[in-house]
Amino acid sequence: MDALRESCWMLAMLRLLLLLTLIIGMGCRTRPFSMRGIMDVNGAMKMDGKMDVAGDMKMSGNMNTSMKTDNTASRLSSVVIQSGKNSSCEPIGKLAIIDVDGILINKNISGLGSMNENPVALFREKLDALRLDPMVRAVVLRINSPGGGVTAADIMSRDVISFRQETQIPVVACLMDVGAGGAYYLASHTDAIIAHPTSIVGGIGVILNVYNLEDTLGQFNIASEPIKAGDQIDIASTERAMEKGERATLQKIADSFHSRFIDHVKSVRPNSAGVKENFGGGIFTGADALKNGLIDDVGYLDDAIALARIKSNLGTDSSVVMLRRDNDRAYSQFDVTPNTPYSLLPIKMPGLDRSTLPTFLYLWQADPSYLTSAGG
Repeated sequence: MDALRESCWMLAMLRLLLLLTLIIGMGCRTRPFSMRGIMDVNGAMKMDGKMDVAGDMKMSGNMNTSMKTDNTASRLSSVVIQSGKNSSCEPIGKLAIIDVDGILINKNISGLGSMNENPVALFREKLDALRLDPMVRAVVLRINSPGGGVTAADIMSRDVISFRQETQIPVVACLMDVGAGGAYYLASHTDAIIAHPTSIVGGIGVILNVYNLEDTLGQFNIASEPIKAGDQIDIASTERAMEKGERATLQKIADSFHSRFIDHVKSVRPNSAGVKENFGGGIFTGADALKNGLIDDVGYLDDAIALARIKSNLGTDSSVVMLRRDNDRAYSQFDVTPNTPYSLLPIKMPGLDRSTLPTFLYLWQADPSYLTSAGG
């Protein structure tokens, strides 16, 4: 009986010590308190004999703890997703995969479940990180996107041009489910394009989403009374019908962006120039895109990696890396950064949040609810 009491007393003392440690940690208000790791107790815990605590127990010094409060604060780091097979100690270089997913817009995609990243800024940050890594010898752009803003696609394409010119590193694009609109525009600035047999490719066109909600607002007795200077300052407003001259103005802009897209594709892919269907905004499978001269080959991500290694004289035993933040997983070539927020409202009214939409888009078949939930 005495042994049982003694064991209970020792267990109570152990719990008291753990509680004191927790209270001391929580009492440190200079930074938020965090505990990392897992404490597992497996099997039976036995304590024999007496546990005496004699004298004073003192704790001195500062205990600093930290907790990251925003999920984009850390810098990008290189994560190995495929180890090199070279057994020697000599460096053999590595290939980097840059993932480009979702709507391409030049703004932070915020919301529940999102990493709150700006796709344009993140793309530039990844290229800058690769510039500073002398071991990177080849790059694969893994693209899965229907496109996005005209300006966003143009900025990202210019970054690829600068990267290739400054580093002389070959860049190969691999189109996944979708590589259309601005995503195809981006891919066309690489050294080669490979698409899956079932990829959707093309979408060489321009669209501006405009909605006329004048009658709808009238049903709720809502009337617009803007005070404006400049007849066309509210051009394409959702609150009134568009006038003929305003439509002509917007059409002229769309045509100029479309011509810019077409001229570029024809200059870098001359085999596509003679196929009229390529430039009407239509889409094609990977096999048809190859016939039309829009891509270089039909294959898979592994084939794009192999081609990039050949172009850079990088051996098959070289490692493959991706760039991730410390709270973003990277276990395989197909992992995607969670950058599309979950919407608590399943229904979106096109036009009511028009101020959050991008302007002219290189975008194929955009679903308005998807656009608005992505902040696009």
